[in-house]
Amino acid sequence: MIIVGLTGGIGSGKSTAAKMFEELGVPVYNSDLEAKKLMNTSVRVQKEIISLLGENAYKEGVLNRGYIAKKVFASTSLLQELNAIVHPAVRLHFLEWAKKQKSNYVIQESAIIFENNNQDFYDYIILVTAPIEVRIERILKRDTTTRENILSRIGNQWTDDKKEKMSDFKLINEDIVNLRLKTREIHRILRSKSV
Repeated sequence: MIIVGLTGGIGSGKSTAAKMFEELGVPVYNSDLEAKKLMNTSVRVQKEIISLLGENAYKEGVLNRGYIAKKVFASTSLLQELNAIVHPAVRLHFLEWAKKQKSNYVIQESAIIFENNNQDFYDYIILVTAPIEVRIERILKRDTTTRENILSRIGNQWTDDKKEKMSDFKLINEDIVNLRLKTREIHRILRSKSV
């Protein structure tokens, strides 16, 4: 089975692209969603996060996302330490999930494949991009946040130019019709590789 990474900066539209692959019958693993689940259900992960960020990291046994976001997005080193706790747990969970899938290839949607030096885990990587102002507008509509916070989060991720050099495919997410056409084209290529 081919393992494909789907990545892109915050607000680029990874989830939109992932849904298009799912519509084509491709199993897609959403790393952000699964990470949140693991941070709320894995005792080991919870203990390590509390050790790193303090008791306020959880409120009544549930991840205190606002508190954590404020702490880690203000400190690159704290963000890296949190990722060092969560990402290996997500990786193991993904591998177990992938074994159960019946498909030519599976996709792991993950925002920070390159930032975590995880590109070697994948047979192919698809990069989703969008212009910076489009990304900011999407995030402002989606999240309760400020432009300043968004720019800080974008600053913690690699630039699209840097990621593109290490990616096998690029999806530009400005226009839904072209995004769908390009997604189908990549799907055909990946299916032919796994035969």
